[in-house]
Amino acid sequence: MSTVLQQKCPNCGGSVEFDVGAQRLKCPFCDAEFDINAFQQPENNGAGQGDSINWNSQSSQWALGETNGMSVYGCQSCGGEIVADENTGATSCPYCGNQVVMKGQFSGALRPDLVIPFKLDKKAAKEALKKHYQGKKFVPKGFFDDNKLEEIKGVYVPHWLFTCDAVADASYKARIVREWSDEDYDYTETSHYDVYRSCNISFDNVPVDGSSKMPDDLMESIEPFDISQAVDFNVAYLAGYLADKYDVSVDDCVERANERIKQSADNALAATVTGYDSFDTTCVEMNVASGIYKYALYPVWLLTTKWEGKQYTFAMNGQTGKFVGNIPTDKKAVTKASLLLGAGIGAVLYGLAWLIQLL
Repeated sequence: MSTVLQQKCPNCGGSVEFDVGAQRLKCPFCDAEFDINAFQQPENNGAGQGDSINWNSQSSQWALGETNGMSVYGCQSCGGEIVADENTGATSCPYCGNQVVMKGQFSGALRPDLVIPFKLDKKAAKEALKKHYQGKKFVPKGFFDDNKLEEIKGVYVPHWLFTCDAVADASYKARIVREWSDEDYDYTETSHYDVYRSCNISFDNVPVDGSSKMPDDLMESIEPFDISQAVDFNVAYLAGYLADKYDVSVDDCVERANERIKQSADNALAATVTGYDSFDTTCVEMNVASGIYKYALYPVWLLTTKWEGKQYTFAMNGQTGKFVGNIPTDKKAVTKASLLLGAGIGAVLYGLAWLIQLL
């Protein structure tokens, strides 16, 4: 006796039934059995269903007179606002390379709580750039020259830092496959398991880029920064460098912070699902407690240049020296190399065919 449910077997796709005797769901086609709770749990669709996440600010305001000596420079091309000391003369935008003009005295915006000072200078950035393209065969001639290297800018990029304690719960569909044979047949038996994991986990200073002009993937590629070397913010650290004025609010960064925290929790839990041949994540839920955020400036060396109408941005972690960036390709050189390679392969194949005929 069984009652048919409108659920599909994850093994063969057949409709599973509730077996009264076993008090489990059973597939009449492949005989696989499942815990009924497995079909009652919501699937994770990326919307964070079931999550409970709230954040509180620890950021402060500027003190009276603290911004004296700081000016704002505006880029008429990309619309960015760069903060620098009042002694900075004409400069170019570190993001698009166009000239920026002074707009006036800096005002408004939250005061950074922390700053990681630059540990590496412009010379180190130039050397890292040269090393980055060394050995690359198809870089267009003239793309890198001394003039472009001089355009490297030291920029403090705004970040929101998220700290919290969290409780994460996850469920998985796991499988163990057993294979054997006899004189007549080959057999495959797949056993299915519902696996559940839960943990308490803490996150400290998870960074999210607060600048719309800095590509998130580029910024995250030069992580990690050592936050233990951060110091309380002081305007003196801006001397000789530029600072990007954040234009992405903390509210707009929360979603990315939640994604990074949730993914880290999922990775930690999934690492404990062992002893199975394979498994799939079906649901991850997270509850955050004591969530706070702070505002910090991270040191980055930037080179933005254009080649044949396309913009290329390179970034170096101003603390650790990690360097990333895409390099343009000389299409003619690639085509020529491909033709030579094809001709070489063709010659080898022709030689082999000729040798086979002789044999």
